[in-house]
Parts: sequence; structure tokens; C-alpha cells
Amino acid sequence: MKKTLLVIYLILSVLNLFSQSYTWDGENLILDNGYIKRVIKYQKDSMKFTTRQILCKDYTGDFIEKESAEFAFLANDKQYNGFSNWNLIGCEKASDTLQGTGVTVRLKNIENVEVDITYLLYPKLPLIRKKIKIVNNGTADLKIESLDIEVLSSTFWKASTLIYNNYGRMKDVGSYVGDWDDALIVLHNTDKRAGMALGNESPGVLKRVAYHTDGHATVELGLTHCGQDFPFRKWLKPGQAWTSPYTFMALYSNTDNGTQVINGTVNEFVRKYMGVRFSQIKTKPVFVYNTWYPFCALVSDTLVRSVAKAAAECGLQEFIIDDGWQFNADKITSDKKWGSNYGDWLVDNVKFPNSLTSTFDYIRSLGMKPGLWISIGSANSNSKVFKEHPEWFVKNYENNLGNLHFVADESDFYTSCMATDWFDYIKGVILNLVKEHGLAYAKLDLSLLTSAYVDDIRVSGCYATNHPYHRDHEESYIAIYERTLQLFDELHREAPELFIDCTFETVGKMQCIDYAFCKHAEGNWLSNFDQAFPAGALRVRQMAWWRSPAMPAGSLVIGNQPMDGEDFLFSLKSLIGTLPIVLGDPRKIPFAKRSEIKQWANWMINMQKKYDYMSFRQDLPGLGEPQEGAWDGWQRINIDNQNGGIIGIFKQGALENSRTIFVTGLNPDAKYRIRQTPTNKVIITASGKQLMQKGFEINMIKLYDANIYEIEKLE
Repeated sequence: MKKTLLVIYLILSVLNLFSQSYTWDGENLILDNGYIKRVIKYQKDSMKFTTRQILCKDYTGDFIEKESAEFAFLANDKQYNGFSNWNLIGCEKASDTLQGTGVTVRLKNIENVEVDITYLLYPKLPLIRKKIKIVNNGTADLKIESLDIEVLSSTFWKASTLIYNNYGRMKDVGSYVGDWDDALIVLHNTDKRAGMALGNESPGVLKRVAYHTDGHATVELGLTHCGQDFPFRKWLKPGQAWTSPYTFMALYSNTDNGTQVINGTVNEFVRKYMGVRFSQIKTKPVFVYNTWYPFCALVSDTLVRSVAKAAAECGLQEFIIDDGWQFNADKITSDKKWGSNYGDWLVDNVKFPNSLTSTFDYIRSLGMKPGLWISIGSANSNSKVFKEHPEWFVKNYENNLGNLHFVADESDFYTSCMATDWFDYIKGVILNLVKEHGLAYAKLDLSLLTSAYVDDIRVSGCYATNHPYHRDHEESYIAIYERTLQLFDELHREAPELFIDCTFETVGKMQCIDYAFCKHAEGNWLSNFDQAFPAGALRVRQMAWWRSPAMPAGSLVIGNQPMDGEDFLFSLKSLIGTLPIVLGDPRKIPFAKRSEIKQWANWMINMQKKYDYMSFRQDLPGLGEPQEGAWDGWQRINIDNQNGGIIGIFKQGALENSRTIFVTGLNPDAKYRIRQTPTNKVIITASGKQLMQKGFEINMIKLYDANIYEIEKLE
């Protein structure tokens, strides 16, 4: 009996050790899930806490060359890092809600600064995620700046290292300091045939990654430093704590392709374990309409009903009323193209005399979900909220109430500061629209922190010194971002079915999307392309290619392709690689064409039910960035169950009329059938191995053409 109990105890101990993914012997902290290993050493005599070794499966080399500083920050202008005389208080098991397991290490120094570092590992992934909590245990206020969550002395000398920057899609060499478009970079060493993907979950313009800026191959990953355009700062009162965003590091080896890790490890981590909103919603939209083009703000109940009827006949799932549905407390209807009646967000009962609820009910009766555009942080001077609460708005660098979207003399509206009670006000506005009218989709727009269009960096953040959640201009950056993301979370908590589409203008820079916003908002309106066929569709595919697969393809909302265009189906096929949103006037579409579009809509809905393809997107081997005179494409295959998915192939003015297409992510031993949409013509039936290694051939005679295929696993 005793032997049996001992065996059970040993088994449970081993299982517990594996679930923790770490060991700690008082000196060596080893994180190891069988795919990545990190050895961190605490030296009691020198009081240093530093990483000594980083390894990955099937690679014999080390990813660091010497002990690394581990982290770094300024506290009241004094530099702290892993070499700064720390007392190690303890290690305890850490976890998250998405299978992340690891450890939190607590360090303290004689200045009463406490640092809690959390490391998480994930099932079967060579990836470590990391965050830092800083606690002020002293008696004076603490100013935190220049935070590097990760500092590593890599073995990747710059002469043989390619930097895949800008969402991992562009290439650079030499020393590098990234910006807001570097939520992900890859360092690929051509000599070692190995590399690391570095992910930064910090929001917007506060992201920073640096490589080889100190004369050594040092990697720094965290928030912006003092002296940069948008410097991070956080003030901590005595007893107060602040937790950083996460960063992550994914390792790979035995390849000459630096993007392979993005399509593989990074994509899987983001989809399964990061906690992005789009991955968590059960019903994912596949076909959305927005009124902005060509109607701008000139909408009304009569217009919306006639457009919605035509849109429903085309199979649209969501119908979004853009700017123009609202007025302020003075109840003066505006006929401006845009920019008026912001702030009070009352329904214009001149344009919508029977209430917005009546309009929304009609939209729902057609089988579509209703949505609205809202400027989340803007108010005109005639609004009641602006008149009654000027203290809720940003102060500019001249100490006047400011407009962060455009320069002040170009438009009559002001930008609120989310680090005030505006937070509660706009939350109430949106929830009221949900509860009173049944709002299902919120397009939240315009600048909150900095503009995508203004180059003067002084026109950013809030210079007020009396707002409750930031002490000064520098601290306003993190305060505004954190409060905005908190707002999204609280909206979801009280309205779980609300789909939030947060535009790049709200994120802060042109065509910007990042992990921070993807974790709190389902969609991101990335850009607007109005160009006619074939240039507009090309730009849609280019934008989708630039941002995926690092970012969730289902979150990519790209306007403004008009569905009443002569060559709309080419645009639609391009949009199917993202979250398809269409504009234009569907009333102009002939009834036969509406039926054809609806056939495509029904196909997308069926494919989503069958494969959940909106959760996936991968590059196709041999097809790169979409460009004029070439072929391009994508695949959206469910690589979790390997049952199949969809493939898009595009000929953009290419001179050759045929191309062999190779697929990835299939079960090599299973049989698959590829059918062309919408005819369901069978192109090939073959094994997964054949489709991955030999591919299948397609032919297109027209100079500009596109085909979409279903790939289905056969029983």
C-alpha cells in the first residue's frame, strides 16, 4: 500500500512539475516546456538576477552569448536592471486563463522598489511571454520611465542578421529602433539558420523594440524611452503598483525562411493563447456593409431603409450606419459632409423621426445586425457635454482645449481625455445605444491620443496637470491607452455580444493595428481604398498581406470598395482574405447581380460554419506580396483539425496564364477535394501530401482575374 501511494505521489509530482513548466533551486530558475528552455540565475553574493541561457528544441546553439540584463527601467531618473543589487523574495507559480503556465519572481532592492516578473509558457510552443509589475514600497512618489520588459544579449551579430520589421513583412539590416508598426519583428541569422520572433503587446505609439544599438547584439523590448516622440512615463504613489503589457519571444531553427515562425508559432500563439477578442467570439461576421461611401453624413431613416433592403438582397450580415445619425442637445440637424453634432450622441429625430429603434428593427427584420459609427472621444463646441464639462477634454501644448485629430482651426470639435470622467460618460452613451436601440456593431473612430494625419508631435496626449488619471503630459499617453482598452472591456462585460471595430485613427497612426487593441476590440478599420478596378482590390490585398499573418486576419477591416462597382466581384474575392466590409450604393446593383453576390454571401457563411476559416490565414508558398504584374494569393485553412478551408488566387496583370499552387497545413495521409467557387467544379482530388509537395495547377486567361476555392477533407 505504501509503495502504491509513493508511486502515485511521484506521478503527481512529475505532472505538477510539468504543469508548472519551471524549477527553482534557490539559485537557478529553469523554464522548460520541452520546446523552449530559459535558464535564469540569481547570485546571492552579487545580488544579480540575469538570464544565462536560452535554448530551443532541435537547435544545439545558444540564443544568448552572456548573462543578460533581463529588464531595465528608470525610477526617479536612476537606472535599474537585473544587475542592480536585488533581494530575491520568492518564486511562485503563475498562470493565465488560456493554458499559460510559469512563474512569478519577486525582487526587492534597498530603495524599496519591488519588481515582480512573470514568465509564461504555452503547450508545445517554443515561446516565452513576459511582463513586469513595479511596486513602490517607499515613502516618496516614484517616476517610472524607459521600461524594457525584455533585455537580452543575443548571439545574432548584425552582419549576418536580417531584421523582418513592420509586422514582419519588411527587411532591414544593422542597428534598429522600431516604432508603432513593430508589434512584431523577427531577427533571422543567416549563418545560424535560426532566429527569434519578438512580440510587443504594448499599445499604439508606446511600443519600442531595439536591436544592436549599443555596439552589441542586445535586444530590448518594451515601451518608449525618454527622448523619443511619445515617451512612456508612469507615476506611482507610495504603496501603488503598475503592471506592464506583455512581450513574447518565439524561437526557431533549421530554416532559411525568417517568416516561417510568423505563419507557425506566432500565428498559433496569437490565435489560441494571447486572448484576442476575435478568436473568442462564437459567431464571426463574414460580410458587412457601411454607409460612409457614397452617403457620408447625409443619412436618414428613408435612405437607410432603401439601402438596407438592397443590401439584404445581396446577403449582407451587418449594416453599419456611419456618421450623420446623431445630433447634439441643441437639436439642429446638420447637412455637413462630416464633423458636426459630436458629443451628445442623441438620435437625430428629424432624420430618424420614428426613432433609431424602428430603423434598427427594420434592419433586423431583413436578417442583418445593426451598427453605428461613433467618434469615441470627440465633441463639438455646441454640444451640451462640452459646455458642461470642459474639464473632460485634453489640454494642448498652449494650455488650451485641444483637437488631436486635425489642427484646431480646421474643424470645430475637441478631443476628450479618456483619463477623466469622460470614460464613464461615453461608456453610458454606448451602452444606452445597445440597451435602448439594440446596437450590435460599434465602429469607434477618430483620434484619442495622437493623429494619423498631424506630423507635429506636440499635438498628442494631454498637457493637463489636474486630470485624475495622469499627472503630466508624458503619463497621459499610457493613461489614455489603458483607459480606452478598459472601456472596451467594460463594454463587453455589460454588452457581451457587442462587436467593437476600433479604427486605426483611434489607435493613433496610419493603418496601425496591434496586439493591445486586438485583445480588447474585435475589429480594426485599417484604411480606405477608393480606387477603381483593378488598383483598389490590389491595395486591399496588399494591406491584408502587410498586416497578416502577424495580426488576426479576421480583425482586418479594409474599406472602401464599392459594391455597386462594375468589377465588384474581383474586390469581393480580395476582401474574403480579411473581414469583408463593403460600401457603395447597393440600390444601383441590378437584381441579377444582387442574386450573384448573395450566392457568394451564402457560400461564405457556409464555409465559416464548416471550417471557421475566419480564424485562420496563412501565406501560400511561392506567392509573395501582391503587386502589379504578378500572381498572389492566400489560404485560410483550419490547421487545428485539418478538415480544410478556402484558398484565394489572384492574377494581377501577370503575363503567364498558369500557376502551380502549393498548400500547407494539411494532413499528409488524408484525401482532399478542391472545388472552384461558385460553380463547385472539382479541380483535383489528391492526398494532403500531394497538395503540399506537388500542388495543383490553375489557369487564368484574363489579365486580371481571381478564383476562390474550397478545399475539403474527404472521409
